[in-house]
Amino acid sequence: MILAGGLKSLLPHALRRIIRYNKLSVSNTSGMAKGYKQANVVILHKSLADEFEKFCHANDGPLPLLYRSKPGDWKCPSLSSDSDIRTDCLQYKVYEHGACTGSLESLEKYSEQLKDMVTFYLGCSFSFEKALQNAGIPIRNIEQKCNVSMYKTAVPCYSISPFCCNLVVTMRPIPESKLEAAVLATSELKEAHGAPIHIGDPGLLGIQDLSRSDYGDPVRLHPDDIPVFWACGVTGVEAVINCKAPLSFTHSPGCMFITDVTNNSVTVRSSREVPQVHCISQDPLHYSIVSAEAAQKIKTLETLIGIDPGDRGIIHLCRQDELLKACLSISHARSVLITTGFPTHFTYEPPEENDGPPGALAIAAILQALEKEVSIVTDQRAMNLNKKIIEEAVQLGILKKPIPLLSYQGQNADAALMFLCENGNPGKPRFDHLVAIERAGMAADGNYYNARKVNIKHLVDPIDELFLAAQTIPGIRTTGVGDGGNELGMGKVKDAVKEHIKNGDVIACDVEADFTIVAGVSNWGGYAIACALYILSTCEIHDRYLRKAVGLPQLSNKMVWLSALPSVTKEEKLLKSLVRLGVRSGKTASLEMEVDGLPFYNTHSLMIEKLL
Repeated sequence: MILAGGLKSLLPHALRRIIRYNKLSVSNTSGMAKGYKQANVVILHKSLADEFEKFCHANDGPLPLLYRSKPGDWKCPSLSSDSDIRTDCLQYKVYEHGACTGSLESLEKYSEQLKDMVTFYLGCSFSFEKALQNAGIPIRNIEQKCNVSMYKTAVPCYSISPFCCNLVVTMRPIPESKLEAAVLATSELKEAHGAPIHIGDPGLLGIQDLSRSDYGDPVRLHPDDIPVFWACGVTGVEAVINCKAPLSFTHSPGCMFITDVTNNSVTVRSSREVPQVHCISQDPLHYSIVSAEAAQKIKTLETLIGIDPGDRGIIHLCRQDELLKACLSISHARSVLITTGFPTHFTYEPPEENDGPPGALAIAAILQALEKEVSIVTDQRAMNLNKKIIEEAVQLGILKKPIPLLSYQGQNADAALMFLCENGNPGKPRFDHLVAIERAGMAADGNYYNARKVNIKHLVDPIDELFLAAQTIPGIRTTGVGDGGNELGMGKVKDAVKEHIKNGDVIACDVEADFTIVAGVSNWGGYAIACALYILSTCEIHDRYLRKAVGLPQLSNKMVWLSALPSVTKEEKLLKSLVRLGVRSGKTASLEMEVDGLPFYNTHSLMIEKLL
């Protein structure tokens, strides 16, 4: 028998010959034939072949199709010159009516049945191991002399009858400092599953315990390692099991077919094709991926909205990349809760200013277009006003349908938890992200102040409690948008507010958000969030990561998303509606932005007096 240590220098055809004659004393092919493609194998009756091929194309992350044979053809000339699929995998699995009935080193005894069967060769992540090593990234399972870890997830693949199953993933521990290098090294190797589909907490994929792999072996993480998950071709095995075909075969997970084909060298890439990695949550740990091009567009938006028309010193409050990270987090959210309302005109009825609602509705409109759940929470005294504003927004075509309108009074110690989570259970949050835009924020003394140090606490419900409670609930992230430092969420920059903003020592909001977006006018922040979510949704790299590389790209919805973005016409109509409802101007400014190459002019808050 030939041991693993002497195999590293062997070429694929020599390895296949050794495997064919059962001369190899190893349990998997990880680390072999470095730089050459390895393949998962699925063998099905010819009557199922067309549907399985469609299933592969619909889920090309886990099932990148390298070759489909003709019925009864045991060779694959485009992948190898002298192979025989009956003998050239280390081990095979036999499935009958969805049940595994045996493991074999050869399928030769099934030669008669194989005459009516089709072999699918599917890409494997073992193929990118050399690329990782060339990037200076350790491969822990090779270090630990074991198979890679493979897990079933709760992520459903796109079904093509009779094939349906959940995604299977491989996990490789990657040092935190090497995350972006790992993504960059694998992203172009699409026939080896490409870039990771998840980085961080396995629970977000429905994996409860990394020490209990469903296939392969558990791999130990080093202290600074982050679990990184790639789509896995063993998804095809799960599809075979669920199909319950009378007879089918697969490779045994980890025992791949080794081809003569090398990985294509990665060419110089444009910024649209270069991925970046950003941490968007510590609890649970979660990273997201976006193209360098999309990230730069969003950074440009952040710079544009940071213009200070009132020369109030807000430049000192700005924190780099907060818009990008907030929107990456929101893009992963299923359900978003928005709050707005700053009763700065405390002697009038209604006391609200018109900075806030337009930005909130801009965020809500793009969230609706992205088919996310969205709700608004506001003061009880302002429920009727906000109901009318939402109705006007629907009539004007800003929103495609009404938004649920909620109120929160914080009547007891558990009120916030009960509001945010099903039956107060922190493990079942109703919302994934809370957004406050131009919302009065609680100061250190428990009061709420406008910019002139006037206490308006009697007009403000304690919605801050929801943001404070969210800090204790894993899985809920928060964003605050403001332009003066006294808005909900600005507690993250309160020291700068106290030092640089007039009356900051009194008015500074004490309640933090995970992400703080500072704008010259808060509505601009809302518009920028809407535009940034559009940019992320049209980013192919981010779209693939969001859908876990299963199903079809969502870019066909681009025009729907584009039509949901704010515009001058929409804003002017909404501002006129606010005037009719008695809402007064808080500030006046204008800003020009460009999104996706299109001119985008925003005139915030035309002088209400002139409109009257």
